[in-house]
Amino acid sequence: MKEFGNKILIVGIGNCGRTDDGLGWAFLDQINEKLHGNMDYVYRYQLQIEDAELISHYGTVYFVDAHTHLWEDGFKLERCQPKANHGFSTHELEPETVVYLSETLYNKTPDAFIFGISGVRFDLKIGLTKEAETNLSRALEFFNENILHLVT
Repeated sequence: MKEFGNKILIVGIGNCGRTDDGLGWAFLDQINEKLHGNMDYVYRYQLQIEDAELISHYGTVYFVDAHTHLWEDGFKLERCQPKANHGFSTHELEPETVVYLSETLYNKTPDAFIFGISGVRFDLKIGLTKEAETNLSRALEFFNENILHLVT
């Protein structure tokens, strides 16, 4: 099994064909040019059980996704605590469940964070709303100033 030690993984979750649900992918599209050797990124429509194995190889993981909550700053960064969430299907998992599975199955618990970006429309249409674009810009600025510069 390949180990990445202190490497950082950014998981962009979403669907660019559902208006603001594409925020996670748009975040990756704009940030990937600034990433350096100890940072990787992946695009996901949704999290699945296989992602527990993936994140087990990283020291830090950021799950970036659109959110329906309208935060004052347009985004929210919070620690992602492992949590067993037993649904009827493993077709879609929450970040907390993926971290829990990594801990349980692989005895690896990366420092994990959920980076939610506020969206307002989630219908079938390509492109972000103006509100989501503003929130994305704020989230990118925060990430650049408070996270990227710490690991370069």
